[in-house]
Amino acid sequence: MPPTSDLASSPIAILSALPQEQHGLMELLQRPRKVTHARRDFWLGELHGQPVVLALSKIGKVAAATTTTALIERFGVRRIVFTGVAGGLGHGVKVGDVVVATDFLQHDLDVSPLFPRYEVPLYGKTRFHCDAALSALLFEASCAALAHENRVAHGFEGACVHQGLIASGDRFVSGADESNLLRDLMASAGHEVLAVEMEGAAVAQVCMDYGVPFAVMRTVSDRADDSAHVDFPAFVDAVASRYARAIIERFLNLLSKK
Repeated sequence: MPPTSDLASSPIAILSALPQEQHGLMELLQRPRKVTHARRDFWLGELHGQPVVLALSKIGKVAAATTTTALIERFGVRRIVFTGVAGGLGHGVKVGDVVVATDFLQHDLDVSPLFPRYEVPLYGKTRFHCDAALSALLFEASCAALAHENRVAHGFEGACVHQGLIASGDRFVSGADESNLLRDLMASAGHEVLAVEMEGAAVAQVCMDYGVPFAVMRTVSDRADDSAHVDFPAFVDAVASRYARAIIERFLNLLSKK
């Protein structure tokens, strides 16, 4: 992790894949300033006394890697937090739950027989780990936010926070047969996956290359099954955006006390 003095003076990036996921945060941003770079809009400002950069990764691994690199190279961020939605794969992971990632792999990466399935060539690894300290704060913030949301909102009583492996791939997994096959294939290789999405593994790999701490929370919008395409748009608007705001606010408050 970079020195503490560097962290205090450098902005923290808050990434999301979709604009709906950042509406609440944009409303809170103090002294906002837009910078357009690499055909993307980056919003600089402050949230709860912390210098931040709000950005959209866009959808997919390549787009997410480009955005992450721009955040590090152009804006000098030294910590990155990703908020978004995911399809639940793991047993017991329900719609309305939150998954805080411990690590990531690419479920659509296969360079066998040259390398083992899921292994990233020339890295000698299949998984890229999130920063433990940053993830612990995000987990604490997520638990507090869900406890509050469960008291004041309806529809997801009993929603809980999980920690574990998330898989990324350039495909919207939306069929029960596909999700079951995906889960079983990865489990047979020793990877018990809780959720599936389209950006995190790419962001994690770029962050590892640059030595930038990275943490992720994903709200489970569907079970990556045949109803995923129906559930997704409404869920992002009604639930995920609210969760993102509540969790990030608490996360930044915790971070300011460190």
